Amino acid sequence: MTQKEQVLNYIDRFGSITQLEAIRDLGIMRLASRVSDLKRDGYKIKKTMVKSKNRFGKIIHYAKYEKENENA
Repeated sequence: MTQKEQVLNYIDRFGSITQLEAIRDLGIMRLASRVSDLKRDGYKIKKTMVKSKNRFGKIIHYAKYEKENENA
């Protein structure tokens, strides 16, 4: 199974994927590149920037990828 297929399957199963999940669960180091490949292949994937705090209380931002709602 290709990394692109793994990313699509993960999004289908869990609804979205982040870089940490891609590394931890799939061993994919370059998630943004795989998402770019999928978009070039015609898949509608949107990126949402999520705001959170790290373990030291500092505000951080990270990308969450999910399929676009085709009904919107």
